[in-house]
Amino acid sequence: MRVVVRTVSELCITVGALIVLFVAYVLFWTGVRADGAMSHQIDVLHNQWSKQTVRPTTTAGAAATLKKPAPYSPGRPFAIMYIPRLGFTWNKPVLENTAVSTLKKGLGHYADTAQLGQVGNFAVAGHRRTYGDPFVDFPKLRPGDAVVLTDGTTWFTYRIDKGPYKTVPTDVEVIDPVPRKSGYTRPGRYLTLTTCDPEWGHSHRLIVWGHLDSTQPVEAGKPAALRR
Repeated sequence: MRVVVRTVSELCITVGALIVLFVAYVLFWTGVRADGAMSHQIDVLHNQWSKQTVRPTTTAGAAATLKKPAPYSPGRPFAIMYIPRLGFTWNKPVLENTAVSTLKKGLGHYADTAQLGQVGNFAVAGHRRTYGDPFVDFPKLRPGDAVVLTDGTTWFTYRIDKGPYKTVPTDVEVIDPVPRKSGYTRPGRYLTLTTCDPEWGHSHRLIVWGHLDSTQPVEAGKPAALRR
């Protein structure tokens, strides 16, 4: 009997230790690896941009005529996102597609939505928790907040119009070219950000929608939204 009790006790201790290690892995190690992966993706972009010729931009503002970029490569970074509301040091790489492997390295662009700055809905997803917690503070976003992106040649400043809006994962209309629940009624240059809700679950989604407010060439310096 004592042997049985001792064996059960040892098993409980072992299981408890494994649970603690797993929690530590989820809370800490995936974050460390993701931070390193995101930093690497940003370094890749900066290195790529340093070798390219900046295309001339003669107009600015949301109505500027923007050259359509080349198709994005699956799983590869193509832009960096900044959201001042989440901190002036907050910046994340944006990669093409929303595969699990992609979201471990940054934010993911829904491949069937518009490209950055183009007419349509530029939609991006990010983890709320784990893998660097990029959107952990998503509920802090408010209408009027700036979401700024750069592709190495142009700054794109979007302004949030609605959200955070809570919905279910099957509500795929949130990334339509003109999302019905966003309040938009005609085609435009829109932005959608999505993440999971609650923090440690995935039963729902949080959504914010915005519109392209202005653009400017990188050689003109940082946009006003990023100046302290």
